[in-house]
Amino acid sequence: MKQLTKAEEDIMQVLWKLKKANVKAIIEELPSPKPAYNTVSTIVRILEGKGVVDYEKQGKGHIYFPVIDKQDYSNESINKLVDNYFQGSFKSMVSFFMKKNDINLNELESILKDINKQQ
Repeated sequence: MKQLTKAEEDIMQVLWKLKKANVKAIIEELPSPKPAYNTVSTIVRILEGKGVVDYEKQGKGHIYFPVIDKQDYSNESINKLVDNYFQGSFKSMVSFFMKKNDINLNELESILKDINKQQ
């Protein structure tokens, strides 16, 4: 799966939320200041070219929808992050975020409970 830019991820977040949308509906979901219609349309076509978005014809327009699952994309992005910045070690990543974000004991216990539920 190809890595997405920040702008492409913003559009994908909207499409994952809405499931299907035309460009106008995508723009309505984006924060202000709203990007131009042509900008969003171009990004959607780039996403289509990357194989992460497809469309259905509706009248003169198109209804776009994601063809990749949000969780699949998230998993792949996290794995790339771990590989590229933490030498493949999830332990190193967790340690880094604990130190940088000053996680308290209650939060750590909650994380450990969630991990134990997955096993």
